[in-house]
Amino acid sequence: MNKFKEIRLKELDMSAFDIKSDWMLVTAAKPDGSVNTMTASWGGFGIMWNKEVVFVVIRPQRYTKEFVDSSESFSLTFFDTSYKKSALSYLGKVSGRDDRDKINNVGLTIVKDNDIPFFEEAHTALFVKKLFVQPLLESSFLDKKIIEEWYPLKDFHYLYIAEIEKILKKKNSSLSDIDNIIL
Repeated sequence: MNKFKEIRLKELDMSAFDIKSDWMLVTAAKPDGSVNTMTASWGGFGIMWNKEVVFVVIRPQRYTKEFVDSSESFSLTFFDTSYKKSALSYLGKVSGRDDRDKINNVGLTIVKDNDIPFFEEAHTALFVKKLFVQPLLESSFLDKKIIEEWYPLKDFHYLYIAEIEKILKKKNSSLSDIDNIIL
């Protein structure tokens, strides 16, 4: 039944630049168990405070922000390109406030690992624990053209830095049947 195996970050075969072209889903659950997700194409990987981390930005009006803020951890899931024009595009345009069943409407299956939701259809899932959150401030931008281009409504993103705690990679015939590889 388990379609995923745990891998170490060093085994992850992707670049932060893949996020821009392939997109990802940021997914979290509230304490009541409700789940929401949003498409993201900005973010990155790095080292901060001697920890392997992701950098994720979420605009204040995004419904998923409420879910991320109310949970200690969340997931980032990555899909093959066949999902981009259909499911990921829809999940990026439609708010869970307006369509409470948007995940089912695109045919994705929510599964959980230690109560953190992710998607069975993904090829890779990162489980991350929040370490830091801060709004981007207009006064901090040195290149004001960024504000003109990306923030005409002054709806500056919130920056989340989260430690990568676990990575699951979809099993396939070319992978071994080892279920768990310690990070």
